[in-house]
Amino acid sequence: FSLHTAQVSVAYTLDIFGGVRRETESMRALAESQRYQLEATYLTLASNVITTAIQEASARAQLEATNDIVRSEREGLQILQRQYELGSIALTDVMAQEATLATAEATIPTLQKQLEQSRHALATLAGRFPSETAGEHFELDSLHLPVDLPVSVPAELVRQRPDVLSAEAQLHSASAEVGVAIANMIPQISLTGNLGGASTQIGQLFATGNTFWAGGASITQTLFQGGALLHKERAARAALDQAGAEYRSTVLTAFQNVADTLTALQLDANALNSAVRAQHAAEQSLVTIR
Repeated sequence: FSLHTAQVSVAYTLDIFGGVRRETESMRALAESQRYQLEATYLTLASNVITTAIQEASARAQLEATNDIVRSEREGLQILQRQYELGSIALTDVMAQEATLATAEATIPTLQKQLEQSRHALATLAGRFPSETAGEHFELDSLHLPVDLPVSVPAELVRQRPDVLSAEAQLHSASAEVGVAIANMIPQISLTGNLGGASTQIGQLFATGNTFWAGGASITQTLFQGGALLHKERAARAALDQAGAEYRSTVLTAFQNVADTLTALQLDANALNSAVRAQHAAEQSLVTIR
């Protein structure tokens, strides 16, 4: 005869000692770390694009100013040559002006190289080949610095950095892995259950007297594994110490960067004020000469 059997088996391992919870916690922390690393990549890309755009605008402005200087030096050379022909000055004056003109012309190729390199860098940052440079040109006059910078405590600036948050998430994951290693050394308790029916006729599988069920519990403990579990727990603790040291290093580096930036903002502002005063003085001198 044929015996037909249908049953459902269920097994569930009790997470009494938190091994599964800590492993899930570790995976979530790693996901957060990856998300912060992605955010840091976007911020770095945006920063590089802005810096390169400013470099392009600066190189273009310097090139235009140098071309104006070269034109002025050429006009001065023509005047000195005319004066030499009239006998009012010596030949050494003309030769000195020619040297000054040659020095000014020698700076033009360097500035042109800087401008082209900035254009190529912008194309690369935009995901294009260097030959596919964009048609837009950045000018210093079109760039405007923020008038008011947000005031914040240095610790708050550090706390917002994606690299610090990523290192913190990795430390969290390493801490959870220690819990996983400890839980693997403790006995595992599982519950099992079966429910079904058996009959020589399919239509009578779940009739009265043909059904059955079973339930049970089991406890599992590794008796000997050559010290692997102990060493895995020690490795997890060593990884936690490493993650803690990397987190501390990241935080210290972030504080250094913030301190350097705040100092640079203050000193660059002083340098900018001095440059503005020098510009006004030069403009007044030029107006007086004219």
